[in-house]
Amino acid sequence: MPLATPTLAPPPAKTPVVPAPPGHPRTRLLALDGLRLAAALMVCLYHYAGRGGVVSASWHQNPEHVFPTLSRAAVYGCLGVEFFFVISGFVICMSSWGRSLGDFFRSRAARLYPAYWVALVLVTGASLVLPAVVHPVRLDEFLVNLTMLQQPMGVPRVLGVCWTLWVEVRFYALFALTVVLPGVTYRRVVLFCSVWTLAAVLSTAAGDGSWAQLVVMPQYAPYFIGGLALYLVHRFGNRLLPWGIVALSWILGLRTATEGLWHAGTPRDPYVVMLVVTLAYAAVAAVAAGWTRWAAWPWLTTAGALTYPFYLVHEHLGWFVIRVLHRGWGVPPWPTLAVTVLTMLGLAWLLHRFVETPFGPRLRKALKAPPPATG
Repeated sequence: MPLATPTLAPPPAKTPVVPAPPGHPRTRLLALDGLRLAAALMVCLYHYAGRGGVVSASWHQNPEHVFPTLSRAAVYGCLGVEFFFVISGFVICMSSWGRSLGDFFRSRAARLYPAYWVALVLVTGASLVLPAVVHPVRLDEFLVNLTMLQQPMGVPRVLGVCWTLWVEVRFYALFALTVVLPGVTYRRVVLFCSVWTLAAVLSTAAGDGSWAQLVVMPQYAPYFIGGLALYLVHRFGNRLLPWGIVALSWILGLRTATEGLWHAGTPRDPYVVMLVVTLAYAAVAAVAAGWTRWAAWPWLTTAGALTYPFYLVHEHLGWFVIRVLHRGWGVPPWPTLAVTVLTMLGLAWLLHRFVETPFGPRLRKALKAPPPATG
């Protein structure tokens, strides 16, 4: 399809699109569910076989000696986080369309907190059983972790991966206050992406430690912006302006990823970093363009449902399982790795089935309850 002249006015959709009312189920993009689990498995591989630190103690040596070939690929698994952020931009734009600010807030709280709270309890319990894997925190530190505000409060994290949730929360706040509050439209999303890109560039030029960098997050903004623009492509078709935003965010994302990881302790090839980031954008772009409609396998829904609880529990509890299986019981490395991943996926299913499914809707409903009448 030929590209149209750039415009801020909402272009006609490929097919008529009626904004879904709050709570109305939206068409599920199953391929996106598969991509979410793929990103989580990338991060998992990095934590188990691509880095040193505590996991080295669990393996009794550095993973690069345990898995000399696998570890060379696993060091790039940390880029699964950037992959997540691109997907998150797409999903948040899709799920917020036609919703009020209250609906947006309730859906995010109900999605994030139930599994997160249980994961905190599980990892804290593991820290009491095997402190060599997880350092226990004080009660006040645990309570702050329950709020998901431990990072800005300078409190030790119970879950190592929760730093990404603080990034997500800031993205939600920016998007909610500037786009969801007045009502999500093509024009507002384009304006948001454009202003955020400019602010990210200016805050980078201003230097480290500024208040603007805390709010604008220049090192992560390109990925969210790319995902937002890709949803516009998905909803409104091939137009030059959203594709231009995607291209610019990809270029800036290449720069931030390469600069952040090239010299970050573990040797990484900058061209491999750029390739992985490019593949992440390309994968979500394929979903946006409708090239993945053939991927309609029912198990992808389960894959998407397991992603968040798996991401929460896989790191510290996975190190715990590795230490028990490999160092305690003498299980060889490859079976230990496979059993650990499967165990964490099984635990993620339990969290989804018995925590997220029953308590997510209850929390959403409780947050929507009207205030009691005053006499």
